[in-house]
Amino acid sequence: MHADIHLQLHQLHAAELHRTAAATAPRVPGPTLRVQLGWRLVELGLRLATPAQRGPIALAA
Repeated sequence: MHADIHLQLHQLHAAELHRTAAATAPRVPGPTLRVQLGWRLVELGLRLATPAQRGPIALAA
């Protein structure tokens, strides 16, 4: 494939991608990965810090 043909195809594809991106509604950002991971670590720490509640085991007959 000639370089000029390749460049034209690239420019057409890039223009199509730009049009698609411009037509897409902006996404409302949710909580960041850092925040989600932080809360998961807090939950894990709380589970590890609380003693296990072991009650009597009821076996089905």
